Amino acid sequence: MATNSNWTVVFDDKLIIKQKGDAAGTGYVINDDAFWSQSKFANIWAIQHGASVSTDEVEHRDNTPHSAYSTNDLGSFDEFINRWDPVHLITLQSNWDNNNNVEGETEAQKITRLGARPTSYSSL
Repeated sequence: MATNSNWTVVFDDKLIIKQKGDAAGTGYVINDDAFWSQSKFANIWAIQHGASVSTDEVEHRDNTPHSAYSTNDLGSFDEFINRWDPVHLITLQSNWDNNNNVEGETEAQKITRLGARPTSYSSL
C-alpha cells in the first residue's frame, strides 16, 4: 500500500477514511450499493489516494499490479470525498447538538462556548 495518502478507500467494507488534515483517521461506511457496484470498481480492492501520483495507489483483487489512480480510468476521486463530507457534517452537527455539558446553558452561551452549529463541510 502507498504511504502518506490523504484518503483510503476499502471496497469490501464500503469504507472511506480521511487520513490527513482535520478529521484525520476518521472513516465512514457509505451504504450506497449503486455506487460501490459500478463496473469500474469490479477489480479494485482498495485505494490509497494522496496529493500526488507518487502517493496514489490502486490495489487490485487479482494479479494486476498495483498502479497509480490516474492510470485506472476511475474518474475523479472527488466522488469519494463528496460521499464522505456529508456524513462527516452530520457527525459534526450531532456532536454539537449533544454537547450539553453545562447545566442551564442557553443556546447563546453554547454558541459562545462552541461556536455556531456547523452548517456545511468540505474537504475540497
